[in-house]
Amino acid sequence: MAGLRGRRRRRRWQVFGALGALVIGVSVAYAVRQLMHGGLEPGDTTGLLGLPLGVTGLVVAVTALRKPVEGNDAERARGWAATLARQVEDGESGVWRQLLGDDTRRINLAYDLHPAAARPAVAPTAGRLTADGSGPVTLPDIVSYYRATQPLRLVVTGAAGAGKTVLALELMLALLDGRAEDAPVPVRIPLSRWDTEDQSLPELLQQWLVEAYDWPTDLAVGMVQHGMVLPVLDGLDEMDPPAPDGSPDPAAPRATAVVRALNAYQRGRDAGPLILTCRTHHYDALTTHTEVLDAARITIAPVDTTDAHAYLTDRALDPARWQPLLDHLTAHPGGLLAAVLSTPWRLCLTATVYHRDGDPAELLTLPDANALDQHLLARYIPAATHTAPNPHGYTPQDVHHWLHHLTTHLDPTGTLPANSPAGAEATDLLLHELWPLAGRTRVRTTDALLTTLTVLTALPLAWAGPDPTAAVLLTSAAAGAMTTMVRSSPNSLANPFRTPQRRRKLALVLVSGTALTTTLGSVVGLVLETALGIPRAIPAGIAVGFVLGLASGFMAELEQEPDANLGARALVRNNALLGIVGGTVVGIAVGTTLGITFGLALGIAYGLSVGVVASVAVGLTFGITFVAGAIRRYAVFLLCSRHRLPFRLALFLDWAVSAGLMRCSGPAYQYRHRELQHWLRQHPQPPDLP
Repeated sequence: MAGLRGRRRRRRWQVFGALGALVIGVSVAYAVRQLMHGGLEPGDTTGLLGLPLGVTGLVVAVTALRKPVEGNDAERARGWAATLARQVEDGESGVWRQLLGDDTRRINLAYDLHPAAARPAVAPTAGRLTADGSGPVTLPDIVSYYRATQPLRLVVTGAAGAGKTVLALELMLALLDGRAEDAPVPVRIPLSRWDTEDQSLPELLQQWLVEAYDWPTDLAVGMVQHGMVLPVLDGLDEMDPPAPDGSPDPAAPRATAVVRALNAYQRGRDAGPLILTCRTHHYDALTTHTEVLDAARITIAPVDTTDAHAYLTDRALDPARWQPLLDHLTAHPGGLLAAVLSTPWRLCLTATVYHRDGDPAELLTLPDANALDQHLLARYIPAATHTAPNPHGYTPQDVHHWLHHLTTHLDPTGTLPANSPAGAEATDLLLHELWPLAGRTRVRTTDALLTTLTVLTALPLAWAGPDPTAAVLLTSAAAGAMTTMVRSSPNSLANPFRTPQRRRKLALVLVSGTALTTTLGSVVGLVLETALGIPRAIPAGIAVGFVLGLASGFMAELEQEPDANLGARALVRNNALLGIVGGTVVGIAVGTTLGITFGLALGIAYGLSVGVVASVAVGLTFGITFVAGAIRRYAVFLLCSRHRLPFRLALFLDWAVSAGLMRCSGPAYQYRHRELQHWLRQHPQPPDLP
């Protein structure tokens, strides 16, 4: 009910805002019309100009009363939580399907409570992914287990590929199913994105809502402050590189900083609820000097033969082809193959590789776990390429080469040898941050050259005008080139035009802002014309105010409503749109101002010439250099990466997600599993298969 009442209030205030903007616009239009007809005394002119100012003041004063009427912030946060819950469920359901191999069959993971050395939470001794009553004791499912934990702090540990992320996703989706209005919304965040030196946990949550779910900053802050976000922190073991011998680093400075921040995280007088995942060996190494307090730590058990047999049977399209392998697992439950296939990752990998063809009995001839991993990973990309829909005709060889090349971007130092241990690499691929992969100097030089040439496309206009137009053009080109060389990593900007709600909000800001600046411009023009005797100063002031109002409205930081997940491709797409719109508006504003100034001072033809060239030059420079920096640098990166990456890279990565080779995590792409990423980095060329 609170959310419904809030939405009704917002709709009423949107109607009021639209009416107020309409009244302001009508008053401004009436004033301009009367001024253009002329014949008014100075007193009449002043009174006429006061009309739109008075109307604007009335609208602003009434709008200022909005917050008390709309209710307290806690009620608003509960109303927005329903929107966030829908966003999270839509996004994480897709990730869940990808991790299950785009199938609904899943392994019923088992886990046990691991006693903590200090300040443990109260929790059941064991549980399953889904409730299991086959034994003497009925084990709770994951959501019942979490709700029985006091306080609500859970640390999920397990071996590589044990299913930690899958278990966390199952818990998140179960918490969202039938969620109470005042319950927090679980939000999964890869810990590799946490800048532990400059960010607290609440600040990380706020940033993730803005980046991954396209929330406005003020709403994100309110949601976090009122405890409506349950942090699900994935991958504590990915914070620090391992020791030189491949073992977890006991010092692990970033992971240690995370644990300390979690211990300081509170909601009221209690420890703050949270869910954390980490590999067992990494967490054990950390607990020698620190661990998460007031938390229940569970460890995912290896998949037993019965569950593995059931999973492979459910996934098999041709049971006869799988029967030799299934019979071997049944006859040798303690054998090498049963031990190797005791992780969900290897079971899913096996089911994918032999999904449509091949002989699963090949696995019976492999001598050890490493040989089995190499065998399955070498066949994973060809199997995924042939099994998933492939409308663009990607070949397994091209897919392998492109994915390998992207792994080199995830080497944090650029010096890791090919045989360095898994976990030494970073994990997130963000499109607008990939440009160093093609060579920093090469990309920056090409970027500066193309920016200069783009601005100089207006050179024919300069030839037709007076000398200052060429100077304006060349100055803009030089400024753009220097800026692109100096800026190291252009950031992406949010798009205020993507949803109908934002377009309505933008319209209101544009109307009210333009009305205000037009009125101010007319007042300045009146002063100049009456006091200094400058002719036509009033219409000039109105024109300048109108254009500047448009510019300020477009570039203002609007109060945006959250919409769907802000995916990886949306970052560069939105940035391109902002570059076009922002550059055009700013260029028109600057060009009109210069044109009117020079026109009044030196002549209309001269002023128009300078204004046109300035509009084009300044607009292009501002748009592609300052606003659309991310899309510009990304496009240059693709030009410099021909023959190493597909030109439509985002399209390929989306296909790789649908094929189960990659996954999306907010605005970032990640490899399906870190073992796959590590194997690809070790193998620049696809292996020869029989």
